[in-house]
Amino acid sequence: MRSRNLIFSLFLSALFLAALSGNAATIAIEGEIIYTMAGPPIENGVVVITDGKITAVGPVSGVNVPENIPVYSAKVVTPGLIDAHSVVGLAGYLNQDHDQDQLERSAPMQPELRAIDAYNAREALVEWVRGLGVTTLHTGHGPGSLISGQTMIVKTWGDTVAEAVVKETAMIAATLGEGAVREGGKPPGTRAKAVAMLRSELLKAQDYAAKQNVDDGEDGEDRESKLPPRNLRLEALAQVLSGDLPLLVTVNRHNDIATALRLQEEFGFKLVLDHAAEAYLLIDEIKAAGVPVIVHPTMKRASGENENLSMETAARLADAGIPIALQSGFEGYVPKTRVLLFEAAIAAANGLGFERTLQTITLDAAKLLGIDDRVGSLEVGKDGDLALYNGDPFEYLTHCQGVIIDGEIVSSEPR
Repeated sequence: MRSRNLIFSLFLSALFLAALSGNAATIAIEGEIIYTMAGPPIENGVVVITDGKITAVGPVSGVNVPENIPVYSAKVVTPGLIDAHSVVGLAGYLNQDHDQDQLERSAPMQPELRAIDAYNAREALVEWVRGLGVTTLHTGHGPGSLISGQTMIVKTWGDTVAEAVVKETAMIAATLGEGAVREGGKPPGTRAKAVAMLRSELLKAQDYAAKQNVDDGEDGEDRESKLPPRNLRLEALAQVLSGDLPLLVTVNRHNDIATALRLQEEFGFKLVLDHAAEAYLLIDEIKAAGVPVIVHPTMKRASGENENLSMETAARLADAGIPIALQSGFEGYVPKTRVLLFEAAIAAANGLGFERTLQTITLDAAKLLGIDDRVGSLEVGKDGDLALYNGDPFEYLTHCQGVIIDGEIVSSEPR
């Protein structure tokens, strides 16, 4: 095993240097087994990537691999992993004020806060999760306020947010239940107050959006003069009401989940349930509403409003046909993130199984986030994002030995 790792490190270092020098526009990755997530696993397969896009995938015997290109072999090859909800890049590993931008506490509702304005592409946590196979993050403002701000989707590579961004604004992040309630007499102080505040703001956004749909007047008055003053908060919520942006609601208690479903039915917006510790108590209602769930980290602490969580929640929702994805989530302590791969492994061991679990952190996550045209599976035309392992990715002793994003080797240190 040590000799194989040494060969891997030497070869990958050479490949990385070739890519940096511009001599590796096309590379090939062979795998003893390749999980494409677009069909059955391929034994003794190969993936060819040219100019950042997958140009061929299949059995080695059936793919014409160009001559004189770098070819790397791994035991297990998967699509790059997708963390369906995180705060990495806004929250940093130091846990100091200067690297904690995931939650602004000055007001209970701030949908106008843009994740792109706070994301740090060079944050050490981004490099850490990338080294474990995560190539795409849905990250941004986290739970803890009634509406905390916007989320975004990024690749875990690049020196600037412009280089990393996949989707500048993905969702509006909200919280219901105990996580939204504030102390010290500050609103909202109760669940009912929180929902009343949210409904009121959505109604204002409805009115604001309606006033945007005006034509030039018969008296020659132009449209611009009739528009209300620009309001960034209501603009953001109007995009939720129009269906352009989903409302991501972090919620755990069954009664709070029911409240989120009622709001969705009333206003007709796209709802994504986040964490949803007691979702297994409302499986029929969630399925009837057609609402997907980004399930809480499997090993999340079972305390407070999470006291009734279950390690089998992901499996139970998947068994019912509810679209799910897995996440690393948000932690209130250093280093502010869990390891997606480990959380997925525990879900696999608690009823979800290997291939369904791998799908929740690849193709299913991509579909839920609306980016499956680019990532989530190894198919011709999609981005060349791969994670390379020296064994079963969900086994604790397995190492991620290489990560490729857009055809570039971005991690080569076994982790």
